Amino acid sequence: MSEARFTSFREFYPFYLQEHSNKTCRRLHFIGTSLVLALLVAVLITGNWVWLWAFPVIGYGFAWVGHYVYEKNRPATFKYPFYSFMGDFVMYKDIWLGRLSI
Repeated sequence: MSEARFTSFREFYPFYLQEHSNKTCRRLHFIGTSLVLALLVAVLITGNWVWLWAFPVIGYGFAWVGHYVYEKNRPATFKYPFYSFMGDFVMYKDIWLGRLSI
């Protein structure tokens, strides 16, 4: 069976949501993304750029726990890094707007 190839984010996003069907996984993504955004604000306000190292640790740390422990799948980041990055923020927005439940 051949693997799906996505030519647009519009095609990719339903796949992304399918890979995040577990609510705990989505919650962990939401927490990680919220912390990354809070850290970004803190870094911009304080000018303490040394904290930039924490972005991938926080962002990917929470997400990967969600995938490996709860979804039992491999994060789409490994095959679709740009679309996955976009997907995380679109999913975050959809959760805030009540389109997705956590």
